[in-house]
Amino acid sequence: MRQVNFTLIFVICLAVVLFAIENTQLVSIKIIEGVQFTAPLSIELIVTLGIGATLAWVFSVWTTLQELLVTREALQDREIQIETLQTDIERYKVELEEQQRLLPSVTSANNRPGVSIATLSPPDVFTPSDFQADPEATIIPSPSIPSDIETD
Repeated sequence: MRQVNFTLIFVICLAVVLFAIENTQLVSIKIIEGVQFTAPLSIELIVTLGIGATLAWVFSVWTTLQELLVTREALQDREIQIETLQTDIERYKVELEEQQRLLPSVTSANNRPGVSIATLSPPDVFTPSDFQADPEATIIPSPSIPSDIETD
């Protein structure tokens, strides 16, 4: 991009120089009533271009400063938001630790047969290791199973 800018500025300056070489006649510029300035057209053109370039640079710097101030304010707002969120996270961690201390311990829940730790409800599937083997025990069908079905 710098090469493009340099080329563009070089072409404009070359055009101004060529225009200045061809236009050397004297012209007068009336600034205000009673103040008149007489110089060759090429000099007046170069001075005018210099003033225009200076004004463009000043406005560019001014715009950049305004954008910098807006960006700085936005950055400060984000920093404040980050600090707020970090304090919220710390507060939530403390609350979570307090709630975990208030819950029954995991080992006492594991010692109760037939209770799931996660839901504190009976598990869906029983395995043979969940029950004590009793050779004299009889199987009683549950109420959801019809009584006309024979069990082994």
